[in-house]
Amino acid sequence: MSTSIHPARITQLNHGAEPGAGPVLYWMSRDQRTQDNWALLFAAELAMKRNVPLHVAFCLAPTFLDATIRQYGFLLKGLAEVETELRKRNITFHLRLGAPPASLLGLVQELQVGILVTDFDPMRIKLHWKKDVLAELRIPCHDVDAHNIVPCLVTSNKQEYAARTIRPKIHRLLDEYLTSFPDLPTVPNGNGSRRGDSVPPVDWDTVWKSLRVDTNVAAIDWLKPGAQAGAKVLEEFLEHRLEHYEQRNNPNAQVLSNLSPYLHFGQVSAQRVALEIMRSDKPAASREAFLEELIVRRELAENFCWYNQAYDRVDGFPDWARKTLNDHRRDKRPYRYDIKEFATAATHDPLWNAAQREMTQTGKMHGYMRMYWAKKILEWTPSPEEAMEVAIRLNDTYELDGRDPNGYTGIAWSIGGVHDRPWFERPIFGKIRFMSASGCARKFSVQDYIDRYCLDNCPPNSNHVHKQ
Repeated sequence: MSTSIHPARITQLNHGAEPGAGPVLYWMSRDQRTQDNWALLFAAELAMKRNVPLHVAFCLAPTFLDATIRQYGFLLKGLAEVETELRKRNITFHLRLGAPPASLLGLVQELQVGILVTDFDPMRIKLHWKKDVLAELRIPCHDVDAHNIVPCLVTSNKQEYAARTIRPKIHRLLDEYLTSFPDLPTVPNGNGSRRGDSVPPVDWDTVWKSLRVDTNVAAIDWLKPGAQAGAKVLEEFLEHRLEHYEQRNNPNAQVLSNLSPYLHFGQVSAQRVALEIMRSDKPAASREAFLEELIVRRELAENFCWYNQAYDRVDGFPDWARKTLNDHRRDKRPYRYDIKEFATAATHDPLWNAAQREMTQTGKMHGYMRMYWAKKILEWTPSPEEAMEVAIRLNDTYELDGRDPNGYTGIAWSIGGVHDRPWFERPIFGKIRFMSASGCARKFSVQDYIDRYCLDNCPPNSNHVHKQ
C-alpha cells in the first residue's frame, strides 16, 4: 500500500525510541474522520508494513474549555460514525473516558502498543497532553499534520505578520501538498497479536451519561454532525451558494458554506474541500475568495497559535497594539456590561444583540458580524484583558467551532490588532481598527439582520443600558 503521504507531514516527537512488536495505535484528536485523513493513512501504512493490527483511540475528557452539550453532542455523534466506518475496515475503535495522559497510557499498556501516531495540534492544552504522554512513553510517537493543506511546520518557521506575508509561502507549496487521497484500506489482522476483535462496541449511552458539561446550551438541529452530513453540506454549497460567495460580507445574503463545524471537528478535510472547490465550474472570483479563507486565512491562524502560545491573552498581541491599548486603558467607556448581560444579548445595541442571538440560537455567527461583535466587547468592558476573557468565553460556549485557532485568532485580530496594522487613533481603541453600526449599515441592511435574530424575544433595551 502507498499512501503518497508527504514525509514532511510527519514529525517524530521522541527520537531514539524503539518500536515494540505490538499493534499501531492512532490517537485520534482533532481529525475525527476515516477518509481523507493523512494521520490515519500513515498509521494504516505502518500497521500493514509491520504486519500488526491497527487500533484507533479517542480520549474523551468529561469537561473541556467551556464546551457544552452543544459541542459534545456534535463530537460524539460524529465519533459514532467513525466507529462504524472503522469496523468495516477491521480497525478497532476505543473511546476512553478521561483526559490524557492517564487514559491514553493505560490503553497503550493494555494493548502493548508498538508505535503511537497522533494529530498535529497547536492548541496549548493538547501540547501539554502530548508532553505528559511523552514523559511516560517508551515507543515512537509520530505527529501527523492532517489538518492543514500545507503542514504548519513547513509553511513557516516563525509567526507570520499578516496574510500578505504567509500567502506567497503557502501558494508556492500548494502543488506539492494539495494532492488527492487514497482510500483507507481494510487492515489485515497481521500476526494476530492484540487484534482487539474482542473489544465490544462503544456503549454510547454510558458515554453520554458520563459527561459533566453544561446542558443549558441547547444542541442545534439545522446541521447534522458527521462526515457523511458534512459531505452533503459541501455538495449543497458547491451547487447553490459558491457562485454567490463574493457577497460573503453581507450576513443577509446566506452564501456561507456552513462547513466550519465540520472542519473544526475534523469530520471533513480542508484538503478535500479545496480539491472540490478547484474542480467546480463556478465563477473563478468566488472560488478564489473561498480558497483564500479556507487555506490562507485558516492556516495563518494555525501559524499564529503554534508560534504564539499566548494566542488567547493580551500578551499575544503585537507590541504596537499592547502599547496603544495601554495608552487608552483609562478612557471612559460609554457603556459597560458584565458576562451575563453579554450572554443574554442585553446591551443597548440591537445589532450587537442580534449577532449574539445568532450565535446562541444557531451555534454559528457570520464572520463579518463576529468582528463587529468582538470589537464592541472591547469598547464595553473595563480592559482588554476582560474583553478577551468575555469574547473567548462566549465564543467557546455557544459556537460549534469554539476552542479553535480560527476563533482565537479572529478575536485577537478584533481586540488586539493581530495580523492587522495601526489605524487612526481614537478613544478606547487607540490605533486598533474600529467598527461601527453605521459602517455596517453601509454594507448591508442592518434592520433585516436584526429582524431575523430578534423577532419577539428581544428584551426592552432600555432596561439593560449601563452607562459608565
